[in-house]
Amino acid sequence: MKPSHLHAVHANESAAHGSVRSYTIGLLLSVALTVASFATVMAGTLSAHVAIALVVGLCVAQLLVQLVYFLHLGTGPGQRGNTAIFACTGLLIVIVVAGSLWVMHNADLNMMPTDMSIERARAKD
Repeated sequence: MKPSHLHAVHANESAAHGSVRSYTIGLLLSVALTVASFATVMAGTLSAHVAIALVVGLCVAQLLVQLVYFLHLGTGPGQRGNTAIFACTGLLIVIVVAGSLWVMHNADLNMMPTDMSIERARAKD
C-alpha cells in the first residue's frame, strides 16, 4: 500500500468513530436527560403515573442518544449492517423475555394451590 492510501484509510476510520464535537453533544444530552429524570422524581409534584411515563420517555430518549452519539448507529450506508444486527438482537431479546413471561404465567396458572392437599389434587383428576 502506498503511504497516501494509508493516510486516507485512517482519515475515514476517525470519521466513522465520531468527533470530539459529537461526543460532547452526546455527553451534554445524556447529562441533561439524566438530570431531567432525577428532577422529575425528586420534585414530587407530578402524580406517580405521570412521573413514571415521563421517566420512561426520558429513558427512551437517553437510549437513542447513547445509540446515535456513542455507538454510532445510524441509517447511513456504512451503518445499515450494524443497525440490522442491533434490530435483530433487540427482537431476540423481546422474544426471550416475552416467552419467559408467558411460560412463568402459565406455570403459575397450572400450579396447585397451597391450601390443597396432594390427595385432594389427585382426586380432582
